[in-house]
Amino acid sequence: MERYIGLDLGTTTVGIAISDVLGIVHGRENFCFERGNYKKAREHIINLLKEEKINKVVVGLPLMPNGEEQTRCESTKRFMNDILKELPTLEVIYEDERFSTIEAKERMINMNMKKSKSENLIDMFSAIIILERYLRRIENGTK
Repeated sequence: MERYIGLDLGTTTVGIAISDVLGIVHGRENFCFERGNYKKAREHIINLLKEEKINKVVVGLPLMPNGEEQTRCESTKRFMNDILKELPTLEVIYEDERFSTIEAKERMINMNMKKSKSENLIDMFSAIIILERYLRRIENGTK
């Protein structure tokens, strides 16, 4: 199986997850950057993609509860388009991220993770869920 990177992009953090060749998803990190400094986040992700030799990214798309796109979707797509300028062969897949944060919080509670630690890792756990959802869908043959 091909390897993927999953992203959950926020305003000051980007949660990053990576799948291995067996399709098992691992949390990589919660990368922090200054509010609005998406250039720093882009550079970090580009370096990570090159370092890991991965050319498929699954990005959480922050849809509204009714499934429609909202303004944050535009900034997520703009962020990825800027990465594509640097890595034009990259395949970008957008995945509905609705309720991923709620599921991430539930997982961390079930792991008995302390609240202070879980707040610092929420986006990484959301990225894990986003990537797992996508991989489960392609495994079941529903892209």
